[in-house]
Amino acid sequence: MNVVSNRITVVGAGAIGGHFAARLALAGHRVSMLARGATLQALAQHGLRYTSPGEGERSIDVNAADDCAALGEQDLVVIALKSHALPGLAASLAPLVGAGTVVLPVGNGLPWWYFLVPGQPLEGLRLPSVDPAGGIERAIDLARVLGGSVMASCSAPAPGVVVHRSGGAVVIGEPGGGVSARAAHWANVLAEAGLGATASRDIRRDLWLKLLGNVCANPLSVLTQASTDRIIDDARTHAVFAALMRECAELGRRAGLAVDIDIEARIAQTRALGTIKTSMLQDLEAGRRLELEAILGAPLECAARLGYDAPLMQAVHALARLRAAQAGPA
Repeated sequence: MNVVSNRITVVGAGAIGGHFAARLALAGHRVSMLARGATLQALAQHGLRYTSPGEGERSIDVNAADDCAALGEQDLVVIALKSHALPGLAASLAPLVGAGTVVLPVGNGLPWWYFLVPGQPLEGLRLPSVDPAGGIERAIDLARVLGGSVMASCSAPAPGVVVHRSGGAVVIGEPGGGVSARAAHWANVLAEAGLGATASRDIRRDLWLKLLGNVCANPLSVLTQASTDRIIDDARTHAVFAALMRECAELGRRAGLAVDIDIEARIAQTRALGTIKTSMLQDLEAGRRLELEAILGAPLECAARLGYDAPLMQAVHALARLRAAQAGPA
């Protein structure tokens, strides 16, 4: 266990945010959670109720608040919001950020900063799909950011309740590449808390490798309302899954990323996780807004900049958008 108790705020009290908060609090860190409504009330009354394989449910005390000013400057700010929620909240995070604060976004899809890194391919490409008015870029200094990728299956079946089902690998790294002292430090802090973290030399590549799975599993699960194992085990949908992944991998290569991978081996990794209901399918069933723009819209903006035709990604994006519109909120 880390002997130093860090001040850590998790922004977003859903499945992944709760998973991070629980592990870090159990490791002895001073954990706060930014939450609101029924979730804030549940955290205040009962603590964070957390279940992980082989451990049973535990009630964990966290400092819950709906105002960043009440929390003050932090050592680490973990942003675990749905991508579409961050633009409206980014400016309010300022009270959390001091001279030495590190900001770690761990959401799905491509983050707002992905192509803003100096010296990288497509430098300066902004992604309106995830930062429509540039508010996140203005509010969060890129110099504060460490990129993060999480491969864990978690759900939040009720306010203040988080179930960790499987997986748990976390990769963090400098947006510009290389392993810095701060990336190594925070990877160690997260690893000691049981979050399986490692420091990456190329976090942009790692985020794209995760995107390969998200681009396929999330929208296809929404269109079929099936778990990932059923999509992969059916020969016809398996073929669509593989073709979609190949197209996304080719886009990554054209964007200057080293994503030469064995597609079937990558699909096998997803299948090995068992019966997984994707976060996007969970959101569809709960009537919540889907993260289609960070997962499909942003890479399609990249494709347009490169002049690369990605017909299957475009088709799946269009179909999933219409499915989401039929289901509920925009």
